[in-house]
Amino acid sequence: MSFLRDTLNTQTTDQELVNQYKREGDVRVLGELFQRYMDLIYAVCMKYLKEPAEAQDTVMDIFEELVNKLRKHEVSNFKGWLYTVAKNYCLMALRSKKQIPLTQMPEFMQLAENPHLENAVEKELNLNRLSKCIEGLSPDQKYTVQLFYLEEKSYKEIAGITQTEWNKVRSLVQNARRNLKICMDKNGLSDE
Repeated sequence: MSFLRDTLNTQTTDQELVNQYKREGDVRVLGELFQRYMDLIYAVCMKYLKEPAEAQDTVMDIFEELVNKLRKHEVSNFKGWLYTVAKNYCLMALRSKKQIPLTQMPEFMQLAENPHLENAVEKELNLNRLSKCIEGLSPDQKYTVQLFYLEEKSYKEIAGITQTEWNKVRSLVQNARRNLKICMDKNGLSDE
């Protein structure tokens, strides 16, 4: 039985596991999927949290979050989506750490504003809005943007992965960038 399961693990795609988990709700299926990217998630947690023990705990917290989150969201690229979930979780953890009650702060700090914290909160809100704008892209644009920006693939590499012409890949990235800018402008996120 375990031989059959091991054989299935290597042959089952992320999308098949996502669909199976959504259908059955079996946490073991989610665990199998999560296991594939545990090193990536740990690296993301270390990047933001800096402490190995805290990063390990956060990896497990993120897994617990996925139990409900994955059933609620349409996910076409699990790896990119999981990366975003992990990054946002770490940013929220950092934000909540910085919320110190005023009674514990030295008197001189109570009068001054903390522009760095405000900037972090602002950036986090913008990232959440940007994620929503990305979700509004066509599936082809979304996948291409994830490959180009999150996985840092070249146009040529993306053309090979998607079996699409190089010009079509370039067009998808440029159109996605334009659509994201329109969405961001509409939501007041553009730097311009």
